[in-house]
Amino acid sequence: MSSRPAEPRSIASQLVLLFTLAAAFLLSCGLGALYWIVVRHAFEEDNEVLADKVAAVRADLSAPGGINLVTEELKNIRPGERAAYWVRVVDSTNRILAETPGMSAVLPVSVFTTRKKPADFHADGRLFSLLTADHQIGGSSLKIQVAQDRSADERFMKQFAALLVAVLALSVAASAIIAWSVTKRGLRPLGKMTRALKRAGPKQLHERVTTVGWPRELQPLAIAFDDMLARLEDSFVRLSQFSADIAHELRTPIANIRGEAEVALTRSRSAEEYREVIESTIVECEHLGHIVDNLLFLARTEAAEGHLQRTSFNGRAAIEKIAAFHEPIAEEQRLSIRCDGESTFIADEMLFERAVNNLVENAVRHTAAGGSIEIMVANRGASSEVSVKDNGSGIAAEHLPRVFDRFYQADSARSSDGVGLGLALVKSIMDLHGGSPRIESQPGRGTTVTLTFPNP
Repeated sequence: MSSRPAEPRSIASQLVLLFTLAAAFLLSCGLGALYWIVVRHAFEEDNEVLADKVAAVRADLSAPGGINLVTEELKNIRPGERAAYWVRVVDSTNRILAETPGMSAVLPVSVFTTRKKPADFHADGRLFSLLTADHQIGGSSLKIQVAQDRSADERFMKQFAALLVAVLALSVAASAIIAWSVTKRGLRPLGKMTRALKRAGPKQLHERVTTVGWPRELQPLAIAFDDMLARLEDSFVRLSQFSADIAHELRTPIANIRGEAEVALTRSRSAEEYREVIESTIVECEHLGHIVDNLLFLARTEAAEGHLQRTSFNGRAAIEKIAAFHEPIAEEQRLSIRCDGESTFIADEMLFERAVNNLVENAVRHTAAGGSIEIMVANRGASSEVSVKDNGSGIAAEHLPRVFDRFYQADSARSSDGVGLGLALVKSIMDLHGGSPRIESQPGRGTTVTLTFPNP
């Protein structure tokens, strides 16, 4: 059963949704608070008026001929007239002494509670607020029952609630529209940057997005993309140059092999002459093999980042091993090789030996008979250094900035392979370790190459 990959989320839709939800929440809170305040204020005013009505009835009862006064006042209400207030006075046995005409049919004595606060009661499709109060007069206990018709207030509450709901719905819809337009406008620079990035290609690597004119949030992206383009352009140029250099270096030995073979075939030759041609071809093939091996090693080192076999090893023992390997050749050329210093390195030991071995081969190749080569290690706290110093022919100052470039050769190379890859290998190994090579040289006074390995 195959499952489809989840569709990527749209930033615009997420922003619109979140903005709309936030606006709906804030509007709901605000309108809800407004509704509660308005309704509470209206009911508090009605309750105060209801309490004032009770106080007025008490005052009438306390006056001379109070019950008669209240009865006469209640009789003044015309039949069928809608009363805002309904008043009833009963004794301790719930006998009605006075009441608003028609009140018993709508609001019997039994619906009134003894609570001191108003209570809501629905009757005849209307909302009443009921309040009961005790009154003492002439040694007898009376109860005053007052009801207020709040049907108009109830209708107002419903209409006001419907109005607020309509306002909320329209506001949420308006918020969604505003959020969409604002988001679309806000993301417009992103679309513009996308179109600018689409123009980037192999022939436009020199172009830059630049940071001018972009919003502050997109400027880091523009800077990062410009840096990436710069790295790609540099890599592309180096790759093109590298391809040209490879073709140039391989063309010479291949041309030599072909030329010698063609010359050998122009006429019959002796076995010794054919042997010389074959030996020369073998030398050129070895040269080609050496170039290919170094190129493969360069490719492996560049692809080996993150796969280094870092170990802690004794630097003095490692350089002494390398010195012992070159000792026979050094003796033939009457050269002395000396090791000095103590240090522990944290690096790939095989690559370390390869780098130092290349430097020693260079030194042996370019140091005259009777000269000396010194291999030194030292600990610098945050890093460990190994340097190879000779008193050979040296390198001119104008060549020093480029000696670590691939296939670059100064005075027929300070490179161990004779094709300009030896120091390039050293540079790749140092880059892989996060270190750096440094070269100092003066023509006729020798060369010192120092490799700095960081101590993680």
